[in-house]
Amino acid sequence: MFTPLILSAQDKTAAPAPDVVILNNGDQLTGKLERGVGDSILFKSDVVGEVTIPLSKVKDLKSSSNFVVLRKDEKTTRAPKQAEAITVENNTVKRTAPSGNAETIASKDIGYIVDGAIYNKELNGNPGFFHGWDGSVTGGATVLQSTSYGQTYTAALALIRAIPSVAYLPPRTRTTFNLLETYGKLTQPVVPNPNNLPAAQAKTSIFHTDFEHDKYLTPRFYMLGGLSYDHNFSQGLNFQQIYGVGAGYTVLKDAIQQFDVKADLHYEQQKFIQPEQPLPPLPPLPLTPDQNLIGSTFGETYLRALPGKIQLTHSGTYIQSWNNTDAWSAIGTLGLALPVYHRFSLSVNLLDNYLNNPAIGFNKNSLQFVTGVTYSFH
Repeated sequence: MFTPLILSAQDKTAAPAPDVVILNNGDQLTGKLERGVGDSILFKSDVVGEVTIPLSKVKDLKSSSNFVVLRKDEKTTRAPKQAEAITVENNTVKRTAPSGNAETIASKDIGYIVDGAIYNKELNGNPGFFHGWDGSVTGGATVLQSTSYGQTYTAALALIRAIPSVAYLPPRTRTTFNLLETYGKLTQPVVPNPNNLPAAQAKTSIFHTDFEHDKYLTPRFYMLGGLSYDHNFSQGLNFQQIYGVGAGYTVLKDAIQQFDVKADLHYEQQKFIQPEQPLPPLPPLPLTPDQNLIGSTFGETYLRALPGKIQLTHSGTYIQSWNNTDAWSAIGTLGLALPVYHRFSLSVNLLDNYLNNPAIGFNKNSLQFVTGVTYSFH
């Protein structure tokens, strides 16, 4: 005799009930409350996907998940927090602890609403070096095909790894990597050309990359170590390398902007492009001596979220040598990223690089205006 094994629905782990939000106009959405920032929440609806809803438009919201609610003026630490059940109604958020104690917070006082599991993972997590990276990649091209012909290509990669990766917890470390390359060649034939002269060529080759690791001692003050490499054909700079250590401070940080200042002490080496020497009996052309320098970098970075999800970035850097005070340089950048479609945006960037001691015969200033298409990883 065989006894059938019957698995009833009660034996299965019941899926959590969906969250339901009712708006002031009577509309109702079913799905999951993901998080809240300020006086708005991000709700993932089963029908319309992710939507941002102001708390002032929510008549009632109940969630089956537990959340950590942080006030705007609350100073977070690395101490764990108890996740609590929450309800939203009448422009307020009510959080109820497992013990039954409840507290009601006005929406204007809400800083963040965070899933409890995510909060504690970000608080205590220590991912490997290859995890947690975010950033973007940019590409652009100009092609000319006529009597004159040539191409110019621009590529950029910007990566950042912040631990924790969320703004509501005090930072521990931050690692950044940037790479920018502009390369082009324009050929101009001699017209007319009865003597069969060779065409003239103009080349552009500008390369920059840098890497920096920050270790936070307080939520705003950090020690840093970094390196950078540069090549700029338009300034006669064949290769520049910098290795330094220093400190930085976050002067301003809120939901829409961040302003950092930093300084370091570094070793810098500059190698310059040397001229092709004429044949005798013409006198030799002067050479530009290579430099081995001890100096400091003073820099600032400003990031701001503009209306329409436009992102503004600005940075300024001044590099001063102490053993050769004439060997100084300055770099300024200004960029806008205008969203176009999903993770794609149109980038518009202005880059100005001033080298006070370029190779003999080269200009001190190098100015670029670059447009391209940017893809953000997250």
